Amino acid sequence: MAGRVLPLLPQYRKDAVTRRICATVHLHDDLARDIDRELTGDRLTAIGLTLGINFVAVARHARAAVRRRKSLDRQLAVLGVLFLASLLMAVWSLIAGHGSLVLVAVYGPPGVLAVTWGLVHHAQARARDAAQQVFHGAEKPETLAPPLEQAEETRLHELKRSNVLPYADETSLTNPFVGSGKRLQEREVIWGPIDVSEPAEGPGGTKLPVLDFDAIDLHTYVARHMESISGLDGLRTRNRLYVLGSHAYLLPELVPDRTRRPNPHVPKQLVQAGLHKPGAGMRTHLCLERVGEGGRLIVSMYLRAILAKPSLSWEVAAYAIPPLEARFHDVDTLPLARFDRWWSLVKYTTGHTWSELSGAPGRMTERSRWLYDNERTLRKQRRRIKNQHVIVDHGAATSLRERYGDWDQAGYAERMDALDYLVRLQQGVLTATERFLKDHNVDTSSFDSAQKIITQNYHVNNVNGPSIFGAGGTIQQNNGPQGGGPQGAGGGGGTP
Repeated sequence: MAGRVLPLLPQYRKDAVTRRICATVHLHDDLARDIDRELTGDRLTAIGLTLGINFVAVARHARAAVRRRKSLDRQLAVLGVLFLASLLMAVWSLIAGHGSLVLVAVYGPPGVLAVTWGLVHHAQARARDAAQQVFHGAEKPETLAPPLEQAEETRLHELKRSNVLPYADETSLTNPFVGSGKRLQEREVIWGPIDVSEPAEGPGGTKLPVLDFDAIDLHTYVARHMESISGLDGLRTRNRLYVLGSHAYLLPELVPDRTRRPNPHVPKQLVQAGLHKPGAGMRTHLCLERVGEGGRLIVSMYLRAILAKPSLSWEVAAYAIPPLEARFHDVDTLPLARFDRWWSLVKYTTGHTWSELSGAPGRMTERSRWLYDNERTLRKQRRRIKNQHVIVDHGAATSLRERYGDWDQAGYAERMDALDYLVRLQQGVLTATERFLKDHNVDTSSFDSAQKIITQNYHVNNVNGPSIFGAGGTIQQNNGPQGGGPQGAGGGGGTP
């Protein structure tokens, strides 16, 4: 019944994934370190796509967690020196018979351990409070951590609307769509060819004049109408130029300085040029991204219209990124009741006091060594670029969102959503193509024949570790197929 009024069920937050990552960096020091280096560290390579993540918020919280860890390690290193000194003094006093120093032997090391216990307890309490505040709070995640340098935040903001992505040479043999997850189809496919030279019949059997169009016009039409045609609210569409990493320097607009990271934007005309006539390792694809509820699942489809009149073909590829791995759910299990929280902190602190104290020098050394090695490597690379004109690979190899995804965390709902998004996207492309051709007075009989072949040859790929779908579109769980899924449309000679 139209206009039916029903209660609203609880919904995932739209920024749930961002909040989970921001919360988890406070609970896992290694994650905070890696993300801080990834998003704000000095580099020559591009950063992968944001894919629904607020990079500014994540970078702020990662930096806050890194600073907290550094501060704690500095304090622990001082305490470690005092601990060793008090032990040596205690031993020496016992050997030399200095009774006046017996108090050092009795109270020195335990006192240092007591102070260490207090510091570790305080740091862990702050980390948990920060994690719970960003995950459960109503404020925007980026407002709950100190800002970064203005230049860094500006660059991270620009990544949201990136229209170009250099991809690492190592990925060129598989696919250029780095960071997009697992392939949903058996292989990349070509839909078509479709004859677009025959004019449609008008009233009285007369032939209508075919309206001239190019691949850019077709991409623009599909981008504008795919959301309404597919019924996927919030579908993000963007033409993006994909460039082989070692060829990125050929575009000064992309790499104005070969000793620095590439820009996230190039002029719109270059993106269109990559569609009209591909360059050397440079092609433009129409990127369709559907983010599932709360960002738990992301399905992406990449299209490229190949218009070599009188024929039109579609290059099609589809990928999916699963929910975040298990450690990103640790924030769900942090105790909230006063006594439970107190007891949990006591157990944690007691179990980690010695490892925190003894491991502080090693952690500080590792950070200094990494910083030194990274700076030395970059200096060598930049010197070789300037003096020897060495060509470097500026491409990204993955994305932050892909790196921390895990199909073991995907349940029945996510797998069904992935299948639904895929079917809707592929059918939407076919529908949009048909409407576009009719609008340009093109006879669609060739398209109709091609569509029958496409829809008869639809398969969904088994994604390893574990599979998303089983054979014939059945939902594949860890213990095997759990029931039939709907057959969709797909690619001729392959699958979309």
